[in-house]
Amino acid sequence: MPIIDYFSGFILGLSLIFAIGSQNAFVLKQGIRREHVFLICLFCAVSDALLISAGVAGFGAVTARYPHVVDVAKIAGSLFLLVYGLLSLYSSIKVSHALSTDGQVVTSLSKALLLCVGFTWLNPHVYLDTLVLVGMVSTGASSKLLFASGAVSASFVFFFTLGYGARFLKPLFANPKAWNILDALVGILMLYLAWHLYQS
Repeated sequence: MPIIDYFSGFILGLSLIFAIGSQNAFVLKQGIRREHVFLICLFCAVSDALLISAGVAGFGAVTARYPHVVDVAKIAGSLFLLVYGLLSLYSSIKVSHALSTDGQVVTSLSKALLLCVGFTWLNPHVYLDTLVLVGMVSTGASSKLLFASGAVSASFVFFFTLGYGARFLKPLFANPKAWNILDALVGILMLYLAWHLYQS
């Protein structure tokens, strides 16, 4: 049945995106702070949709034939994660911030979106997952359109659930020390991902 292709794409997309990474950590942090949550989630989901569509349409064959494209993205992504990780560690030590009760926005939309661009489009693993892996698996589907729709739906469900579900952690992060701990954990995660990405 063609509907099986939709659920196959949904399950595959969800399993690939569910792992904790730099992009997910950023969305979680924005969700806790309630800053530009809708646009951040929308940007991540639409980016995934574009990449998944390209992968199912056959772009995966291009990246498989020209792997140097992935190598360039790997270096750029490693540098981006390294800088952001160091800034997060600095913030965990030097900055004291808690969630304000008046909902004041701290980070500008342009800055948040630029960071999101880096976490999304400078991550070579997202190309391997969406363009190559999803593209290859889709070849076994009787309906590529339904398969792609399922994978895209998984991205929208995941990012909006993560972004808006994070607000339930707001009482915890009213304490500045909780933010310092989160910044430290995010910084360590970013440095690890930068090293892992460079080594892969």
